[in-house]
Amino acid sequence: MRRRGAFITLMVAVLVGASATPAGAAAPAYRYHFLTPGGQPRLTETVPVNVVFLGYEPGNVGKPAFTRELAKTYEPVVRSRLTYDVVEKLGITYKYDYRFKYTDRAYEDRFFKQLAKLAKPAPLTEYQTAYNAQAGVLDIAKNHAIDAPSVEKWLAFNPPSGVDTRRNTIFFINWYGRSDFKFHVYTKIGEPDPDTGYDFGANRDSRKMIAWGGTTADDEETGLRSTRRVWFHDLSAGPESWTQNYDVTNADVDGDGVPDYRMPPSWEYAANGYRAPSALAGDLGKITRYVALNLLMTTSPLYPAELPTTEPPRSINIDGNTYEGWPGVNADGQYLTPRLLLKELGELRWRNQLSYDNQDFTFDAKNQECYVGLLKGESCYPETGLPADANLFLYNRENLDRTKDDAGRVDYELPMFNYAVPEGVGSPALGYADDDWETGDQSYVFNFISPEIVESGYGLTTTVIHEVGHHLGMSHPHDGYDSETGVDYGPSGETFFAWAGDENNSMMSYIDVNWDFSQFDRDNSDRFLTAAYWEAANTLAARVPSGGKGRADLLAADALLGLAKAAFAKHEYRAAYALAEGAYYKVVAAAKKSGVDPASAAKSMAAEAKAARAGTDLHSPHEFVDTLDPEGPRAQP
Repeated sequence: MRRRGAFITLMVAVLVGASATPAGAAAPAYRYHFLTPGGQPRLTETVPVNVVFLGYEPGNVGKPAFTRELAKTYEPVVRSRLTYDVVEKLGITYKYDYRFKYTDRAYEDRFFKQLAKLAKPAPLTEYQTAYNAQAGVLDIAKNHAIDAPSVEKWLAFNPPSGVDTRRNTIFFINWYGRSDFKFHVYTKIGEPDPDTGYDFGANRDSRKMIAWGGTTADDEETGLRSTRRVWFHDLSAGPESWTQNYDVTNADVDGDGVPDYRMPPSWEYAANGYRAPSALAGDLGKITRYVALNLLMTTSPLYPAELPTTEPPRSINIDGNTYEGWPGVNADGQYLTPRLLLKELGELRWRNQLSYDNQDFTFDAKNQECYVGLLKGESCYPETGLPADANLFLYNRENLDRTKDDAGRVDYELPMFNYAVPEGVGSPALGYADDDWETGDQSYVFNFISPEIVESGYGLTTTVIHEVGHHLGMSHPHDGYDSETGVDYGPSGETFFAWAGDENNSMMSYIDVNWDFSQFDRDNSDRFLTAAYWEAANTLAARVPSGGKGRADLLAADALLGLAKAAFAKHEYRAAYALAEGAYYKVVAAAKKSGVDPASAAKSMAAEAKAARAGTDLHSPHEFVDTLDPEGPRAQP
């Protein structure tokens, strides 16, 4: 409490000092230190990254080969803009401070003793059996299941000396080669789909994992009770389905004609194995960069964190609209749980007031034409020149006014459309968060429900949370952007191993064993919003006279941004977000005192920015569609 009190005292002192001008005195010329009218934020963070090698020695994971794969810095961008050939940076620069630790024998003995204690005999998974069926491989005779959250918790609160797990920490584990080794997989059970009761973690071998982490302090099921930032990855576990590292025979496991780069089990790094021993260090380096950092710990947003509103909203209504086409079923009433929806989203957008409502609409002829056209690849608005992928966007844009039932009561109605269809019709996906087909701004959220989807274990609630998460800016933990190469990538080809990112406690994952936003999600959202409010303050300040009646408020905004920058640098992301928001509202106050209408100014500036960003080429944003591909990892048994 003393530290927080000192921080608040400093903030008040800075604001009072910055705002004070003797009565009757002319306002002196002032050069802002942090507020940059019309410019971008200037947020920097030296990000500690602990890399702990637990069961790996310098002789088989050498630091030079490992570090050659790593990036020095990262600058997040808005990924949806990339489709329009626009690289929009957030004004954030991360500088990585890597800290390496090879554990000693005493620590390893403690950890693997704990792992053995947690290991419960279990049948071989379908994928371990498939591994055994290949020629020349090690035979897995017995398997054990280990509770993944228990391992994360043990590592979080029992790190080796010198490792602070309050900061981003990656544990690379190798149990193989010790006399006490047991073949094993990690499990996460006890969090079934809230609408169907189906527990993917318990019922599907495809959800038996080799990695886990990112659990928050207050997670309802497995909370750590204190904030930690841990992700562990164990190549001596499995082999598994999710990254398809059980297949050491076929180069192209997804059948797209391109070899898929995967990290095999640790014993396959051998002279007669799937990969040479010398490749191990570099492979772990790739996982650090392209999974742990780019996809979990320091990511880029899918969509802008600032929503497509005139001004940043304080209140957000999740405006549900359901096309009830499943006879005899009230899909929204039966397969959507609003309380859970608002609770989980509220943990991500904790400074917004969230609400939910739903209207039911008939599935009219034009809407059905567009829906079936999407499935068949036929445009229902051919005059627009847009492909069938845009069908539902175009139909709902045309009929949007009828959905606006909260006008004047909330700042932003987030447009969401649920499609409930009968058996045999088919669904294009579980859901997707579409863009505006013009600039890469987010537009509408679409979710789908049918007897087949329910039979697969899914209701609407978890899909809605996931898709609204996209709309609010969150990316999947299996696709993202590499800043130093400028490449946006997903889990295919040479980055197929990116599927490993799904093995963490994130609602944005496909692995379906939890319904929470991870600690990494929360950190990244708070960082994005810090930058968004700073940029909003800069943008509005460009329209406010610096020497007018609002001068004191502008100086206060400048001081608040300085405090936000300091908090950001100290990894206090929630404080940084709150301070940047406060700075924006100080600029709003300055605008009003100077005779500038903030809403009109924001509307004008938003129109100018949208015109400047507008792309010229048609595109398909549906690389982000959350499919239930029968051949993909999500549909596997």
